[in-house]
Amino acid sequence: MIVRDGIYYACALAAGGGIVAWLAGPWFGLPLWVLAAFCLYFFRDPERAIPQGPVAVSPADGKVVAVKREGPILSRVSVFLNIFDVHVNRAPIAGRIRKVEYRKGCFHVASREECSTQNEQNVVTVEGDGSTVVFKQIAGLIARRIVFRKQPGDRVATGERVGLIKFGSRVDVLFGPEWEIVVRPGMRVAAGSSVIARRKDRN
Repeated sequence: MIVRDGIYYACALAAGGGIVAWLAGPWFGLPLWVLAAFCLYFFRDPERAIPQGPVAVSPADGKVVAVKREGPILSRVSVFLNIFDVHVNRAPIAGRIRKVEYRKGCFHVASREECSTQNEQNVVTVEGDGSTVVFKQIAGLIARRIVFRKQPGDRVATGERVGLIKFGSRVDVLFGPEWEIVVRPGMRVAAGSSVIARRKDRN
């Protein structure tokens, strides 16, 4: 499956390559055709097997770059996405979206720690099964477009597609004390299928 945005970009680039090739020769159109093929690759959206039970899944594909305490009671898991990762974002838990807050900011390299607070981001609060989980779609040096397709009040299932961040970026997930973090820095995770936390108060 390909995200619709990627199809639009690929068609535009392919058409541009065709025009350039017609005017100047096929070799001159080749770079645009290569970019069109990359757009189809970048905007891929594979199906995922969603785990069952009292767990939270990763909202994004990528590498875990931080697992830290965030204040007195919260824990934070940070996932960095490079340009070769799938960039479709998914809901970490099932529940109702209570709040969506867009925050303007910088465009530092998304693997840096300060990006969690300084970069442009979309902060989403999900409540479900007596717990609140917050995840942030954070723009990076290249990513300048955050897409979120849900609205406050919408219900989401665990691992459901909710949006994407275009090109390299970062996702932070904030958990309360009822959650046990089960990933560590350096691990690779897949959106919707990799468990990153488990409920301590559920069997």
